[in-house]
Amino acid sequence: MSLTDHDVKNIAHLARLALTEEQVPVYVDSLSKIFDFVAQLNAADTASVEPMAHPLADQVQRMRPDEVRDSDQHGKYQRNAPRVEADLYLVPKVIE
Repeated sequence: MSLTDHDVKNIAHLARLALTEEQVPVYVDSLSKIFDFVAQLNAADTASVEPMAHPLADQVQRMRPDEVRDSDQHGKYQRNAPRVEADLYLVPKVIE
């Protein structure tokens, strides 16, 4: 699928991107190549492929030990807060 300058400008407008006239041809080429690649992927016959519930089926995933590494930093963070009372952060009232 080949995109036009108009297509790219419309996509940029929808994405709220500001493209210069010099950038448009570069994006036309790049996005057209992406669409062509996706078309190639869509052409692959996947009818006989069984869906997977998990990509690591029948494999063991190495995991790190579940252990606490950080200490309680509550006091440190509250020293940086503008206003604190009874270990709670005080913020301006927003809704009356």
